[in-house]
Amino acid sequence: MKIVYSYYVLDILHKGHLLMLKKSKEVAGRNGKLIVGILTDEAVMEKKEPPILKFDERFEIASSIRYVDEVIEQGTYSPLENLKKIKPDILLESSSHSKEDIQRAEKYMKSINGKVITIPYYNGQSSTKIKDLIRKKALL
Repeated sequence: MKIVYSYYVLDILHKGHLLMLKKSKEVAGRNGKLIVGILTDEAVMEKKEPPILKFDERFEIASSIRYVDEVIEQGTYSPLENLKKIKPDILLESSSHSKEDIQRAEKYMKSINGKVITIPYYNGQSSTKIKDLIRKKALL
């Protein structure tokens, strides 16, 4: 059974998230398992502003998406801690993450004979952009 790991803030669910989750499940295959990490509020704030939705709400949203087989907590922005626990065959990364973060993940995955697949960032599909648009419209 192929195990795929992918991780998200999932503060504002949008089409880009769904496309990445769908692709992640396709990579896992029919008999594979997609494990999704949801970043804790503290993990999010390592690199971004605090999420609007509470962790348990974001966790439940992820749990209800049909492509997802299991949801776990991710306590740091980097997936390394969870990768070491799960030892997946494949890590699905977003091209929106820093090259340095992706390279660290690639180094670890290589050490366990796994691999990283980087999925292109879905332009225009950004929770941050959506939040900014909402703020802008609220000021009108």
